[in-house]
Formats: sequence, C-alpha cells, structure tokens
Amino acid sequence: MELSAQEIWNKCLEFIKDNVPAQSYKTWFVPITPLKVDKNLLTIQVPSPFFYEYIEEQYIDILSVVLKRTLGPNAQLNYRIMVDSGKKPASRPVAGRTQGTYTFPGNMHQQQYGVPQQPAAPQQPAYSPQQPQLGPYIIPGIKKININPQLNPNYTIDNFVEGECNRLGRSAGEAIVARLSNNPYNPLLIHGDSGLGKTHLAQAIGNSIKNAYPDKLVLYVSANKFQTQYCDAVRSNNRNDFIHFYQMLDVLIIDDVQEFAGKQSTQDTFFHIFNQLQQNGKQIILTCDKDPSELKGLSKRLLSRFKWGLVAEITIPNFETRLNILRKKAYNDGMDIPDDVLEYIAQTVISNVRELEGALISILAQSTLNHKEITLDLARSILEKIIRKPKYDLTLDYIIKVVCAHFKMSPEVLNTKSRKREIVQARQLAMYFAKNLTNSSLAVIGMQIGNRDHSTVLHACKTVADLLQTDKQLKAIYDEIETKLKYAN
Repeated sequence: MELSAQEIWNKCLEFIKDNVPAQSYKTWFVPITPLKVDKNLLTIQVPSPFFYEYIEEQYIDILSVVLKRTLGPNAQLNYRIMVDSGKKPASRPVAGRTQGTYTFPGNMHQQQYGVPQQPAAPQQPAYSPQQPQLGPYIIPGIKKININPQLNPNYTIDNFVEGECNRLGRSAGEAIVARLSNNPYNPLLIHGDSGLGKTHLAQAIGNSIKNAYPDKLVLYVSANKFQTQYCDAVRSNNRNDFIHFYQMLDVLIIDDVQEFAGKQSTQDTFFHIFNQLQQNGKQIILTCDKDPSELKGLSKRLLSRFKWGLVAEITIPNFETRLNILRKKAYNDGMDIPDDVLEYIAQTVISNVRELEGALISILAQSTLNHKEITLDLARSILEKIIRKPKYDLTLDYIIKVVCAHFKMSPEVLNTKSRKREIVQARQLAMYFAKNLTNSSLAVIGMQIGNRDHSTVLHACKTVADLLQTDKQLKAIYDEIETKLKYAN
C-alpha cells in the first residue's frame, strides 16, 4: 500500500526532529506542507523564496539523507513556493542548487531538482578520473587537471553592491578579469573589518575569472583550510606534492591570511608558493582583517610581498550604500519591502553588511512565519530587540585597550618585561579575555599581548581561572572589565 505525501513527510519529520535543534525544527520544518508524492518525487510547499533558499543552504544534507531513506536512492524533491496573496511573483527565478525549469502557475513558484547522491560538502581539489592518482596533490602526467574552485556561485560582481567603501577593490577586480596575465594588481590584498564583504568580493573576482577563462585553474581556500591541508601533507610525507599542486594554479584566492600568524612552517611553504606563482604571472588574491603594516606574527619577507601589488581597504558603507545593499537583497529574495522600512534598517544598523542583511532576514522571517505584513512598526519592534543585545565584535586590540584603561596604563606596557604585580595581572587578564571572547589562536594572543608564546598564554589563563574562584578582589575587577567588553557600543 502506497503512502500519502503527508505520511511520507511525517516519517521524514520524525528523523529530522531528532537531528536538528528544537527551535530550528519549529521554525523551518513545521511550516512546510507536503502536497503530493509521485513514485520517488515528493512535492512540498514552503512560504517564501527566502524560506526556500534558507532550507537549501542550511538543511539540504539532512533532507538528502531522510528522503533517500524514505523514497529510495533516486529520491527527488519538488519545491512550490507560495507568494503572499496580492503580491506579484518574483520578477526573476530564485537561485537554486541545480538547474531546473521555473514556472509560475498562478501564485505558485516551483523548482525541482534531484537530491544529491551524497550530502553536499566542500570538495578537496579533484583530479581527472581517467588518470591514476599517485598522491593527493600529484598532477598525473602532463595533462591539465580540472579542480573544483570552491567558489560560492552566489558571490558575483553583479550582486556585489558598489560604494565609496569598496570601489577601489571592486575596480581592481574588474581590471584583473580584463587583463588576467598582465595587470599591476598582483597580489591584490583586500582588508577590512569582519562582515564588510571581503570574502564576497574575493570570490566574486574568482567567479568572474572562471567565467571569462574556463580553462584557468582557480582555487579559493581559507587560510585555516590551507593550514590543515599542509599539516596533513606533512604527516603523510606529501609536502612536495602539496607545494607542486598549489604552484600549478592560475589563480589562488586565500581568505583571512592573518590566520597564518605564528605558524612559521606554513608561512615558509606559502612563501615559496607565492614566489613561484608571482614569478610565473599567476594571479594571487588575499584577504585579511588589517592593513599588512598592522599584522603581527607574520614574517617580514611575507608582509613585504603582500604589498607588491595593490592593498585595497573595505570600510563601513555609508547610508546610501547600505540602502542599496538592502534593496538588492530584498530583490534577490523576491520580496517587496516598503522603502520606509529599508531606510529605517539602513539608518539603524550601521556596523557592517553582515548585520545589515541579518536584520533584513529577521524581519522577513517574522513576516513569513507569523503571517504579518512588513511595516515600519514591525521593523522597529524587531530591531529594538536586536540592537539591545550586546553585539560588539571584539578584537584583541579592543580587549587590550579596555583592560589597560581599567588599570590606567598604556597598552605598550604589556609588551615590556616588567614583573610588577599590576602589569602581570593586566597582561594575564587580557590573555584570559582574548582566549574566551575571540577566535584568535593562542600563538596570536601571545604575540599581541606581551610578545609571549602560547604556553605562557595557557599558564596565564589557568592562573586567572583559579584565582577567580578564590580572589574576590580579582573577581570584582574581572566582572567590571567583562561588563565593559560585552556591552560596549
């Protein structure tokens, strides 16, 4: 006896409920309505294009697993997106994970795709399946390989909103695409605070290069992933293969190069890769959170090479740019947002692009899930809750500044060899806060706070943790500094 669409979806929900947080289950799966099932094809209805895109980005893996368990290895999923009554359907199709035909029957918007045979996951550089793989980084024979560039297809120049805050970097990127092998912007280093669009711009340039030059080997990799790959290569005695592979690339994009700080062996290896690529006219694109002159823990010879080409800063966008970003985001999500709402968001959220888009997503989610019209009052009620929360993006520099201000001393004092009790206490507290409130490595923390090694940081953190249990005076100092850090504006 064949099961109905509702019965099949109920079976799926039983598995999903056990494998996702309760709030996520309630928010993203309860509102879904199963419509019909035809052999191995299940059709479900979701409330909006935004809802559909979020499910695709965050939960496609678990959907793939549960549908195969329920419908078999050839399971397929068909989305139907119900546009709110009285609103026009999106003027262009919502981007999907795979290509398909979009139709607009009445107020319905539908997309169909085959469930991936394996859960989607970042792929390691792949080689031609026709060639024997002699090692994880060896290039078989002389045949040019094809690799997965690891680029997010949603990061494009077209959807990167230009403004005074990022014009230099975007213009340089367009010039690189126009003259890939002969441009003065090699390397291109893009720097700025978190959430301002460095990764988007770097990957957008990579996507443009790949579209303009399909045969070029383009690879995007985070500094942390590069570090992990390098350590794996050393452990498996494949260091030379690792270096040769990276030296074969036409375009190398490395995100967050400040993460190389304190990792001397990785820096030495990257130095040789950098030199080979640069000498051969291959393009290098880097991102980091500071100007190269302010980076610590990186060798001088590496920092000097970062400045060979163009250093482009991305800063906080002005009101006009923020408003354009919101309009682009709303358009891409297929939602009609009143101008007064967009202007209110742009005026209220000024710190970075990530928080700006997050505010819009919160409003869209509340409107979709609670069936409320998007109004200025709704936007105000949601943003008031968001902006009341502590949301300061803590940095090591800021932690040092706050701690030193409490002890009424200059930050430079922490880098001296003084063993005065007050200075040692300030240094240890700064290390303790940095370890617990940032994602910085122990090596980076040690270099920026006192120019110590990672073992000193570990000792400092253990000392502070122990004293907080017994020393009431230190606990009072700690609480006061913590309040300043967590509730800073």
